[in-house]
Amino acid sequence: MDILPILSTLRRHKVTAFLVIIEIALTCAIVCNAVFLINQRLDRMHMTSGVAEHELLQILFADIGPNKNQKARTEEDLAALRQIPGVIQVSSANQVPFGNSSWNGGIKLDRNQRVSTLNATTYTGENVLQTLGTQLVAGRNLQPDDYMDFDDVVRAASVKDAKGIPKVTVITQSLAQRLWPGQQALGKQIYYADYPMTVVGVVKHLVRPAFTDLATAEFTMVLPMRITQGLYIIRTDPQNRDAVLKAAVAKMKAINPHRVILKQRPWDEVRDNFFQNDRAMAGLLVGVCFALLVVTALGIVGLGSFWVAQRRRQIGVRRALGATRRNILNYFQTENFLLATIGIVLGMVLAYGINLMLMVHYELPRLPAIYFPVGALSLWVIGQLAVLGPAMRAAAVPPVVATRSV
Repeated sequence: MDILPILSTLRRHKVTAFLVIIEIALTCAIVCNAVFLINQRLDRMHMTSGVAEHELLQILFADIGPNKNQKARTEEDLAALRQIPGVIQVSSANQVPFGNSSWNGGIKLDRNQRVSTLNATTYTGENVLQTLGTQLVAGRNLQPDDYMDFDDVVRAASVKDAKGIPKVTVITQSLAQRLWPGQQALGKQIYYADYPMTVVGVVKHLVRPAFTDLATAEFTMVLPMRITQGLYIIRTDPQNRDAVLKAAVAKMKAINPHRVILKQRPWDEVRDNFFQNDRAMAGLLVGVCFALLVVTALGIVGLGSFWVAQRRRQIGVRRALGATRRNILNYFQTENFLLATIGIVLGMVLAYGINLMLMVHYELPRLPAIYFPVGALSLWVIGQLAVLGPAMRAAAVPPVVATRSV
C-alpha cells in the first residue's frame, strides 16, 4: 500500500496523531523498564539460598534477667533439642539466611592493604554448616578442634592476641571466585579484621542474611566460633517440622521458664517475610503495566472510531472507485502501524534514558537490549488488535450509504 496518502491524512490531524504517538512512547518506555524491574525482583525471589530450605526451623528467644552461665545453658538446650524425635541437627548461630540483620566485615588479601578488597557476611556457630545443609564442593568442613568460644575471641581481639583468633574459615564459591578468579581457593589466606585465616573449605551456595545486590549476595564466610546469642537453628524432616517445633519450644520452656520465645517459625516463613516487599513491588508493577497497555489500547480504539466517523465520505469515495473492504482495512492498520512505529522509536530512546537515571540513582544494571524488540513487537500487536474493530467497521460501510451526502 502507498503510504503517501496516509502521511498526507496524518498531517491534517497533527494534534490527534501527536497525542497517540506520545501515549505509545510513554507506554513503551515505562513498560520496558517496569518489566525489567519485575524480572529483577523475580530473580531475587527465586535465588538459591544454599540451605535445606524445607528442613529448617528458627527459634529466637531472650532471657528474663541476667544469665550468669549462658554457655552452660546453651549446651544444655542443644543437648535437649537433639533428643527430640525427628531432629537431625541443631546449632546455636548468630544469624540465618534471609534474616535481615547481618554480621559483616572487610576482607583483605594483604595485611598491608589500606582498604578492604570487599565486604562479606560472617556466620558463626558450632556445626552451623551441617545444620543449614550447605553443599561442600572443595576441602573440608569446620572440625571440633577449629572452634573457639565467641567471648574468648572478643577478649583476644581487644588485646590484639592473634593466638585467640580463629585460624581457618570456610567460604562460598562466589566469594572464592571473586577473590581468586580462575584459581583454587583452598589453602589461600585472607585477612579478616587484620587477622590471617586460611581457607579450608568451599561451599557451593550460602546467601547473606541481608543484601541489595545479587552480585554480592553470596559473599559469605563461616568462622569457627561457638556462640550464645539466643538463636537456635533446628534441622528436621520436612513432614515433622510442626511437631518438632512445638516439642522444641515446650522443651526450652521446661528447661528455663524465665525466658521469652520471640520467634518460632519454619525457615520458609523467614524467606517469605524477607521477600514480601519484592512481591508487593512486582505485583504493583504488573498492575501498572496492565493499566498502561489497556489505556493505550483504548486510546487507539477511540482514535480509530473517531477517524472512521470523520472519514465516512472519504471511505465512500474510495469504495465507489473500486476499493475493496480489505483495502480499507489495510489502510487503517497501516496508518496505526506508522503511528505505533514512531511512538515505539521515541519510547525506546526514552526507556534508555530512564534506565540510565535508574542506574545512576538506584544502582540498577543496564537494561538488556532484548527488551527493546520484545517491547516493540508487543506494542505493534496491541496496536493492530486495538485498531482492528474500528477498521472492520470502516470496511463494512457500503459505498451507497457513505456517498449519499456527496
